[in-house]
Amino acid sequence: MKTLKYIALVCLTLGLVACENELVEDIRERNNTDEPLPVLTSGDVDFSNYVSIGASFTAGFSDGGLFRAGQELSFPQLLSEQFALAGGGAFTQPLMDDNTGGILVGGNVAAGYRLVFGGAGPVSLDDFLESQGAPVPPITTEAGNNIGSDFNNFGIPGAKSFHFVTPGYAAFNPFYTRIASGPTSTVLGDAVAQNPTFFTLSEVGGNDVLGYATSGGSGVDQTGNLDPSTYGSNDITDPNVFAGALSAMVDALTLNGAKGVVTTVPDITSLSHFTTVPHNPLDPNDEDFGPQIGMLNMIYGALNQVFAVADPSRIITFSNTENSAVVIRDENLADLSATIAGALGPDPAFAAFIGQFGLPPEAAPQVAGFLGLAYGQVRQANANDLLVLTSASIIGTENEDVSAALEALLPAPVAAQFAVEGITLPLEDKWVLTPQEQNNIATATAAYNSTIFTIADNNPNLAVADLRLVLEQAATSGYPYDDYIMSTDLVFGGLVSLDGIHLTARGYGLMAREFLVAIDTEFGSNFIASGSTPVANDLPTNFSPLLQ
Repeated sequence: MKTLKYIALVCLTLGLVACENELVEDIRERNNTDEPLPVLTSGDVDFSNYVSIGASFTAGFSDGGLFRAGQELSFPQLLSEQFALAGGGAFTQPLMDDNTGGILVGGNVAAGYRLVFGGAGPVSLDDFLESQGAPVPPITTEAGNNIGSDFNNFGIPGAKSFHFVTPGYAAFNPFYTRIASGPTSTVLGDAVAQNPTFFTLSEVGGNDVLGYATSGGSGVDQTGNLDPSTYGSNDITDPNVFAGALSAMVDALTLNGAKGVVTTVPDITSLSHFTTVPHNPLDPNDEDFGPQIGMLNMIYGALNQVFAVADPSRIITFSNTENSAVVIRDENLADLSATIAGALGPDPAFAAFIGQFGLPPEAAPQVAGFLGLAYGQVRQANANDLLVLTSASIIGTENEDVSAALEALLPAPVAAQFAVEGITLPLEDKWVLTPQEQNNIATATAAYNSTIFTIADNNPNLAVADLRLVLEQAATSGYPYDDYIMSTDLVFGGLVSLDGIHLTARGYGLMAREFLVAIDTEFGSNFIASGSTPVANDLPTNFSPLLQ
């Protein structure tokens, strides 16, 4: 079967990405008032030395990469520009050396090129430029070139909560390697050494569930395990480990009276990385998939005889009139491998069935055993499952490694037919978040947020920007920002960048505004009332592939 063209993100424009409605008109009316705005006041906050600490969002990560133009529009940078109007001092960032989005470690690529819009969806910058016959700029930022730690922005892409307080973390994260003060330093220690008078703590806890989510739940929920040194990169952090790390950060940063804002952890599964690819992308009108439906239903018919008795919810069929769901492996299902092999192997009808593929009757037990192993824990996806954005590149394609392995059992053409991702080859766990896995993420996120509010309630120097509520509204009805209604839709929504997780520059502007709302509410400033906020129209939703 040829590659299945199952999804296309056709975009007419990347400039205006949010639709206008009555709410937008209301916003315009309020913004166009002739009444003079009050003079900006800073309340009881000293903004003279602002330091930001966090992970990818804090760094200005966007479109799958960290690059200079994105950093220059990071939310901490945008905040610092408003703080400068209220007595804030200089704000420096560890800018990357280029706009490729990549970073080197010892001359080797540790993170590759950023994403750009390729006409039908996100593509890697280097692939896009090559397709246009344009030169591909080299990645020049070398993590081994330490540039010192005297910065105001300590946004470290990939950092989990406990990483900020782990000595020697620089040995494991190239983005910290290039700015760490020493081989045993901590991100927190380096940030505190800047003597901040005001700080932001953003997305602490986000990466503690993000790796689990983007890997389709292939990690381990480590709730109950208090030793993070035993965690894998895609594991969920124990809530008590998170609480200990966050408490240490807040205590150190407020020790000398500095005030700050911490954000809640959003429900990340509402981001477009998890909501763009539908569970049923298989179109019967597709020139590759459609003609195969009859044969596919015949192949699955043998398995469905077993499913009908053991678990009817697993029966797999493909429609000739409507889009069909992909086939997935679900490790939470009872394993029917032995049942399938035992039912089909001795069945004369099954021996006759495999004869259609040129296999002798005596091969029936071996083929039945293969089917048991391959389909013992499978079902078709449903609307409760979330397919990760990266599954878009493999659904409907032949897994050549699997087909090559199957050639020891099946003729080469037949082996290829049994190796089509999501159709005859069930999608592996890494491509799908099942409801059980989503619940693991939601439970941990709720625990983290409970800790955040508790710590903030007990510290008068700490305010909370509730980004969870912002993202929840953006994912449903949309969230207003100046003349726009921002949503989490990929490409069109304006909030989320092309990687489906990190924000656009305009999204970071909205994030900065929410920090200002929290500061006004808790500390008596008036950034919002005085109009001292980042302007949406000044912030792009995309970066040109020609950006150098």
